[in-house]
Amino acid sequence: MPSVRRLSHEFLERQGLTTFFGNPGSNELPFLADLPDGFRYVLGLHEGAVLGMADGYAQATGRPALVNLHAASGSGNAMGALTNAVASRTPLVIVAGQQVRSAVGPEANLASVDAPALMKPLVGWAAEPACAQDVPRALAQAVFEARLQQRPTYLSVPYDDWDAEAGANALPVLDRRVQRASAPSAEQGRLLAERVASARRPALVLGGDIDTAGLFDDAVRLAERLGGPVWAAPSLFRLPFPNRHPLFRGVLPAGIAPVSRAFEGHDLVLVLGAPVFRYHEHLPGPYLPEGTRLVQVTEDASAAARAPMGEALVADPGAVIDLLLKTLDSPSGPVGAYRPAPEPPTAEGPRLHPEEVFAALRDEMPEDTAYVVESTSTNSAWWRQMDLRRPGSYYFPAAGGLGFGLPGAVGVALAQPDRPVVGVIGDGSANYGVTALWTAAQHRVPVTFVLLRNGTYGALRWFGGLLGVPDAPGLDIPGLDFTRIAEGYGVPARQVTGAGELRAALAERTDHPRLLQVDTELTTPA
Repeated sequence: MPSVRRLSHEFLERQGLTTFFGNPGSNELPFLADLPDGFRYVLGLHEGAVLGMADGYAQATGRPALVNLHAASGSGNAMGALTNAVASRTPLVIVAGQQVRSAVGPEANLASVDAPALMKPLVGWAAEPACAQDVPRALAQAVFEARLQQRPTYLSVPYDDWDAEAGANALPVLDRRVQRASAPSAEQGRLLAERVASARRPALVLGGDIDTAGLFDDAVRLAERLGGPVWAAPSLFRLPFPNRHPLFRGVLPAGIAPVSRAFEGHDLVLVLGAPVFRYHEHLPGPYLPEGTRLVQVTEDASAAARAPMGEALVADPGAVIDLLLKTLDSPSGPVGAYRPAPEPPTAEGPRLHPEEVFAALRDEMPEDTAYVVESTSTNSAWWRQMDLRRPGSYYFPAAGGLGFGLPGAVGVALAQPDRPVVGVIGDGSANYGVTALWTAAQHRVPVTFVLLRNGTYGALRWFGGLLGVPDAPGLDIPGLDFTRIAEGYGVPARQVTGAGELRAALAERTDHPRLLQVDTELTTPA
C-alpha cells in the first residue's frame, strides 16, 4: 500500500502540478522527500516573494500553481501577497506544514492550533485533514476548489501524516476529474441578447477576468460589433482590451461619482468579467445615472451577490460573448485606426519623466512583451504611452498590496520562457519583494527589471493631497541603490541616465535577468 506522500505526489503529477514555489521549514521537509523526477522546486527567500511568484506563474499559465509554506509563521509572511492573489482570482493551492498530530493540542513549537482559521476569510477553502488517510482526498479537494472557485485554497498537513499508509480507499482519488460548465440557459441568453440589441447607446465594461480566461480577442470582436465605448473596470489587474483601440476609453476611475459620470447618456452598461465595482477613493454619489441599466456577467457568484446595483448573470463570460456575436447584427462600418501615443514630456535636469521611460519601453521592446507593473504613482503616465495589443500583456497587484511586482515578474517569466517579460517597479514597492532577485538569478530567468527611483512614496503623496494630510511623515526613502542590491543577489544591474542610454539598453537582448535603474520625476497616479 503506498504512503500518503507517494499517493499525493502521484495525484499532483496527474494534475500537472509539478512546479512548487516554496520556502521550506522543518514541518515541510517530509512532504518534499522523494519528489519524483520532473518535479521542479522554485525556492524563494521569503514567503511573500514565494506567493507572488506563484501568483504570476499561475496567471501566466492559466493553471493552478502549488505553494509550500512553513506552518503559521510562513503562512503569515505570505498573507500580504495572498490578498493580491485573492483579488485577481488566481487558483493557488497552498500546502502548509503542521506539527505532528500529538504535538498540536499541547501547542508545541511550530504548531498552528487552528491552522485553517489563520487564512480565512482570504482563501476560498481551508482545512486540516482529520486523519492521515484523508490527506490525499483533502489535497484533491484543495486542487478542485481552487479551479472551481478561481481562488487560493489552503491545506495544513501534520508532517507525520506523509509517511502513513494511504489505505485502499484513498486510491480512487488518482482518477478523479471535476469540471464546470456555466453557459446561460436558452431563455437567459435570449433575454440578454434582446436587451443588448435593443439598447440605443450601450457601453461595455471589461474586467481582468476577460484576459485571464483568454477572451482578449473575443472581447475586441464583441466591442466592434456593438460599436460603443469600452472601459476597463476600476482597480485593473489585467488588461482585457487593446489600450489604444479607437473604442477604448481607458480604465474607469475607482470612485462612485466619477464612474457614474462616465456612464451618463448610456441606457445600458454591460459588465463582463468584473465585480461591480472595486472602488478605491471615497467619492460618493449615485451608483448609476438616471435611466441607465447595468447588467453584469461573471463566473464569480460572490461578486454577483455583493454588487450594490444592477442585474447579474452568473455564467461564463466567454459563452455570453459567443452568444452575442452570433445574435447581434454586423457592424455598420470600420471602427477606425488605433490611436498613436502622444509625444512624452521631458524632465528638467538629470531625471527622466516616467512617460519618457514608458515610451522607450513601447518603442524598443518587442510587441508581445508581458509587463508586470508595480509603480503606482506613474499609473496615468503608463497608460498615456503604452500600446498593448496582445493578450497577457499586463499584470498589476490586484489588491494594491505591494510586493507583487518583482516576484510576479519572475513567475510570469518562468511560465513563459519564450516571451519577453519586463517588470516595471517603483523604488518604494521593490523593497517588499526584493528577494525575488535571487530566484531570478538562480534560475537564470530572462526578465528585465526597470527600477524607477524617485526617492519617495509618490502614490501616498498624492493621497495625502486627496485626504488633506500634506505633512504626513515617513514618505521619503532616500539612499537606496538597487544596482548594488541586485548585484548582491546575483543580477547584473546598472544605472541608466538619459533617454538615449535607456533605449540602447532596452534594445539589447539577454538570456539572463538584468536590472536597469532610472531616476525619474515625481508624478501622480491620475
